[in-house]
Amino acid sequence: MIWRTCSILLASAGLAACAAPAYVSPVEVTRFVGEAPAQLGAGTISVEFGSGLQRSPNESVYRTAVERELASLGYSVRPSGGAQVAQVTLEQFVDDPDAGRRPVSVGGGASVGSYGSGVGLGIGLDLTPRAAERLDTRLAVAIRPSAGGANLWEGRAQMTASANSDYAEQSAAATRLAAALFSNFPGVSGETIQVD
Repeated sequence: MIWRTCSILLASAGLAACAAPAYVSPVEVTRFVGEAPAQLGAGTISVEFGSGLQRSPNESVYRTAVERELASLGYSVRPSGGAQVAQVTLEQFVDDPDAGRRPVSVGGGASVGSYGSGVGLGIGLDLTPRAAERLDTRLAVAIRPSAGGANLWEGRAQMTASANSDYAEQSAAATRLAAALFSNFPGVSGETIQVD
C-alpha cells in the first residue's frame, strides 16, 4: 500500500513538473486625447457596446469594470441618456502555441546479417512542458458627446494571459484592463505605455 501511494505521488509530481508556468503580459495601453480635454472626467456618461456581429458573452463584466473606472474619474454613470457616451469594444482571441505539435513519435528498424537478424522499436516521448493556451484580450473605449461630434478621447488596452493564470478569469482580466486603460487619465495623446 505504501509503495502504491508513493508511486502515485511520484507520478503526480512528474506531471506537475511538466505543466507550463502561468503567463501574463504587461498591459499595453495607447490613448488619444481630442481637442477639448476640459470636457473629460465630469458630467454624466453612459456606457454602450459597439454594434457588430461578434458580441461577447462577457460584455457585462467589462461594462461594470469600465463604469467603475469612469465613476472614479468623476463621471456620474447612467444606464442611458448621459451627456457623453463611452463606446466599448471588446476583442478576444485564443492562441494555442502547441497546435501541430506531436508529443509521441515511434520508429522501427530491422536488420539481417551473417550473425543473425534483429528487430528494434523505439518510442520517443516529448516531455517538454506543454504551453497553455493563451487568451489575447483587447479593450477599446471611445468617449464622445452623445449629441454627436468628434471623439473627446480614445484608448485601447491589450494583454495576453495563459489559460492557467489568474487573468484567464474574465472578471480579473476586465478589472486589470480597465484600470490600466484609465490610469493617469487622460494620458499623453499618441503615447503607448506598458502597465504591470
